[in-house]
Amino acid sequence: MLFNVRVSFARPSVSAYNSAVTNAALSDRDLAAKVIAAERSIKQQIARVIVGQDDVIEQLLLSIFVQGHCLIVGVPGLAKTLLVSTLARTLDLAFNRIQFTPDLMPADITGTEVIQEDRATRERQFKFVQGPVFANVVLADEINRTPPKTQAALLQSMQERKVTIGGQTYDLPQPFFVLATQNPIEQEGTYPLPEAQLDRFLFQINIGYPNFDEEKTIVARTTSEATEGATPVLNAEDIKAAQAIVRRAPVADSVIDYAVRLVRATRPEEGNAPESIKKWVGWGAGPRASQSLVLAAKARALLKGNMTPSIEDVRALALPVLRHRIVLSFQAQADGVPVDRILNELINAIAN
Repeated sequence: MLFNVRVSFARPSVSAYNSAVTNAALSDRDLAAKVIAAERSIKQQIARVIVGQDDVIEQLLLSIFVQGHCLIVGVPGLAKTLLVSTLARTLDLAFNRIQFTPDLMPADITGTEVIQEDRATRERQFKFVQGPVFANVVLADEINRTPPKTQAALLQSMQERKVTIGGQTYDLPQPFFVLATQNPIEQEGTYPLPEAQLDRFLFQINIGYPNFDEEKTIVARTTSEATEGATPVLNAEDIKAAQAIVRRAPVADSVIDYAVRLVRATRPEEGNAPESIKKWVGWGAGPRASQSLVLAAKARALLKGNMTPSIEDVRALALPVLRHRIVLSFQAQADGVPVDRILNELINAIAN
């Protein structure tokens, strides 16, 4: 184990309490240093398989450390599926891939009850057979290729980390992450994700084309003998310990204030919303966006060696947190205004 925390139940004196607080802070710093070292090791392992995509990998790791889900959007051939499966191998977690298709049913995701007969008593009873969602890391490949009814099968899983079947609720393994992929250019045979489901993703990560040198390396590597894959770095207990450190990290009131003001400014009806928001946005982000911004900023600060996030951490993560949570107006869609352009103007307009 990378992380080991001792808990004492003795009643301390005031001086002992102050010392314990200091030791706890030091302990968190030591644990944070181990998280940083583990992050570097994970990136090194992923680099053995994936070329480039440093920002994408960093955002995926941030989501892991705050127990968030990610929607990964990119054109075909950019190794979205390979990236997620490689990340799962570095985490030494149970991994399942679900290929979303138009004929996929909710029970194909969550599981179903089947009738089984006891060989001794001949008594028949229902038994729940777990679906592929019962894993630590679930890859929802091409999630927009299945109808909304099937997409909705993930709603409870993503929010509550539970599945309810036949009136019985089952806990999912912990930690639990949904990493979904989506093709932005192929529209035939696809179904837009409902806003309620989009809001449950911590990040929408957009993957772009590699540069010339990266693409050259990709071609050379994939057309020669197979290279060694990634090896595990963290296990489930390590990840839960890292998530606890992120949760304990203090946040200045000014940082929370900025995150809330930024999210509220995405709503056209707000008084401090810029004119560009009132013109281009139909619906703004909800409170879950503010929570996501602060949590993600905590994780980013931790991985950069800081025990508390800054406003710069919030600004750096505003695009992946907000781009899937706002609904563009009719005019913006007709004029083809990119959502990232609207958000960049918003970030520049909202003072620190």
